Amino acid sequence: MLDERITLARKILRESRYVVAFTGAGISTPSGVPDFRSAGSGLWERFNPLEVASLSVFLANPKKFWDWKRPLLRQMWTAQPNDAHWALAEMERLGILRAVITQNIDGLHQRAGSQIVLELHGSIDHLECLECHATFPMENFRELLETSESMPRCPKDSSVLKPTIVLYEEMLPDDVWMEAREHTRKADCMLVIGSSLEVFPASELPLQAVSQGAHLIINNFSPTRLDHLATVLLPWDVCKVLPLLVS
Repeated sequence: MLDERITLARKILRESRYVVAFTGAGISTPSGVPDFRSAGSGLWERFNPLEVASLSVFLANPKKFWDWKRPLLRQMWTAQPNDAHWALAEMERLGILRAVITQNIDGLHQRAGSQIVLELHGSIDHLECLECHATFPMENFRELLETSESMPRCPKDSSVLKPTIVLYEEMLPDDVWMEAREHTRKADCMLVIGSSLEVFPASELPLQAVSQGAHLIINNFSPTRLDHLATVLLPWDVCKVLPLLVS
């Protein structure tokens, strides 16, 4: 069954003129970055997101936010791109893939060599001050966060800094969202990888692609709400499936 579906997916990718990838946490779990919803290991089984990952929590109790976020940052910094990340970068190099739209903040797509990456939920590359609106490279504070339990503070006004990621109660970055919508509008094939398609509004992009006639290829272990609309379902390991598609 795997071979048959891989063959069909390859045919669709070869014949499509504008392929876009949509990735979620499941593409990075093989690299050691925990996802949010997997049974037994998802972060939201251990934490209530509104109690650790919302803007109101950061504003009211930044230490609580940083006590949750610091260990995750350390995991992301030690993680390396896996075969699925490398495969998408190769698809782009070969001219098959036009863009990667990702819900992830870990930067592993870029480290694998993907050039056009739209980070819907921001990235951990920078920190921002919500008081003076200055931004600073995360690298300036990495040693502090790796070796201590201190919070990063703004060099200008000493406010606690926030990573440039989208928390609950925040809007997606408008420019990135509009660019992702435009790539989706052009797509005649969307490859969904490692996403449960539960997070709104990002999860509306694959639905938008299907509604305009695009093929939908879903590579995700668990069922998604759009499985019934997919041309090809590939419920196997992303690190196995994507290299097979490229080959």
